[in-house]
Amino acid sequence: MRRFAPLAALAAMLPACSPLGLVDALTPRDGYRLDADLPYGPLPRQRLDLYRPDRPKPGAPTVVFFYGGAWEFGDKGDYRFVAQALAARGYTVAVPDYRLYPEVRYPAFLEDGASAVDWLRRGGAGLGVSGAPLALMGHSAGAYIAVMLTVDRRWLNAVGGDPCATVAATVGLSGPYDFLPLTERNLMEIFGPEDGRPQTQPVTHVDGRSPPLLLLTGDADTRVRPRNSASLAGRVRERGGRAETVVYPGLGHVQTVAAFARPLRWLAPVLDDVDRFLGSPRPGSCTAS
Repeated sequence: MRRFAPLAALAAMLPACSPLGLVDALTPRDGYRLDADLPYGPLPRQRLDLYRPDRPKPGAPTVVFFYGGAWEFGDKGDYRFVAQALAARGYTVAVPDYRLYPEVRYPAFLEDGASAVDWLRRGGAGLGVSGAPLALMGHSAGAYIAVMLTVDRRWLNAVGGDPCATVAATVGLSGPYDFLPLTERNLMEIFGPEDGRPQTQPVTHVDGRSPPLLLLTGDADTRVRPRNSASLAGRVRERGGRAETVVYPGLGHVQTVAAFARPLRWLAPVLDDVDRFLGSPRPGSCTAS
């Protein structure tokens, strides 16, 4: 596990959530081709944006990025800055919307995530992603989706896939992976009766045979405590799997994803760490337990 020097100016510059509109305005609009609002399912929220780089990196996986928002809010268009950063490194990037509370509850957002991944696995309507390995990535609630699709085979199996055959690697940014007991009313409603909640936790489903994980977090995160990443990584390693963690001192919950934006990359080398990690695994790189 690596740590980086504290960032003294961070709290003053980003006390809560940096305005996504400002970040978008400062994000370059060249270097990629955007295919927007592609339907991966029949429902209004089952749409994704696909960013294809002008200069693809040979052998690079297609990255499926799930944004956060406490399973209650979010829009794919607000995360162009993440897609642009990765596209500039040669990655094709898909950013799906998914259904949210109160319209749905667990596990509908996992089912939507699996459907988006399966749509891409099957060729993405002929948009040039067929045959490419897929890497899953997410921030906060989106990291939960990415990791659950990786460690809990039920969701990809239900659409005819399998994590070991479909997913080359998974990256979680400030994700909740081991967050019982629930104390917030909305989360209690989202994740259902107490006796079923252990099955909603990524740590419950670890068997050491999932694709490799990179778990990034900040030690100043008071929304999703860094112990979530430590707990999941520890469980994966105990079972013989591969999980790497990076903790950024001074970084809070939002800043791990904000650091993808070009004006904010000085916060921490999140983009470099993700790029390095995605270049190392290969399809079918599950570890036998």
